[in-house]
Amino acid sequence: MRALALLFMVIGLAPAAAETVEVTPQSVTEWKPVYGQIATRDRVPARARIGGTVRALEVTEGDRVEAGARIAMIEDDKLAFRLDALDARIEAAEARLETAQTDLERGERLLERGVITTQRLDQLRTEVQVLRGEISSLSSERLVVEQQIEEGEVRAPETGVVLRVPVARGSVVTPGEALAEIGGGGAYLRLAIPERFSGALAEGDTIRIGQDGTAGTGRLVKLYPLIEGGRVQADVEVEGLDTRFVGRRVPVRLPVAERDALLVPEAALFRSGGLDFVTVETAQGRLRRAVVPGARVARDDRTWREILTGLSAGDRVVVDDHE
Repeated sequence: MRALALLFMVIGLAPAAAETVEVTPQSVTEWKPVYGQIATRDRVPARARIGGTVRALEVTEGDRVEAGARIAMIEDDKLAFRLDALDARIEAAEARLETAQTDLERGERLLERGVITTQRLDQLRTEVQVLRGEISSLSSERLVVEQQIEEGEVRAPETGVVLRVPVARGSVVTPGEALAEIGGGGAYLRLAIPERFSGALAEGDTIRIGQDGTAGTGRLVKLYPLIEGGRVQADVEVEGLDTRFVGRRVPVRLPVAERDALLVPEAALFRSGGLDFVTVETAQGRLRRAVVPGARVARDDRTWREILTGLSAGDRVVVDDHE
């Protein structure tokens, strides 16, 4: 029984069989670190349609607005004066029309008795028609002024967030002046990519977010055709992007090339005397070999290390043998 117990202890202490991995060239992606800025797809100014004084300003930076929501109210005192003047002219013309219609009715009765001529009756009819046309013209002009007053309401051209409000209540503005800038169309990471890498990118590519790509990934949704200053603009869609601060810079990594590399599991590496080693399975047995490791590569839910020197294709590396 004592011998049997000793045998079980020996079996329990025996090391498990180590995993061996054959080193073969594998395609890895070259990543280019750049910075992206949180931006909105559209930046649309909300402009004044008339000149005047800003009597009401209902938004400030950071507010979210719906398309068509009132942003500000502009008033022009001259429009109110014009409206009063038109009302007075319409009232006077209506009084003259009333008198002309009375004269026309009287003239029709006098014509039946032969007191006036047909020519005089035609003149009375013409005078009534002219006054009706004048009242119609004044009414149309009044509608124009009313429309101008209504256009004093500045409305949001698009649903989004208010980025800038360059005026204050009481400011005097001119037609076409921007009272606010609205960012809409969704929030994206906007990149400025050196033009030498533009040919390696395509819409739909996966973009890594963060300095080492650990903060998440995004999808390249738009490449702009215009190159300015040697750079191409691109939009990256990121799920859950924090859009509290438009313009904030975020580090990203772009896939710009593909190359072959020798990869081994990171667990196969160990340090001794300041050097990195791996254990290699050879015909003579297991040997330690000094290597120079490169960047980490995440693949198949496992972390790998690129080996720059020290291994060749076909070598069989032992994992966890050094423990």
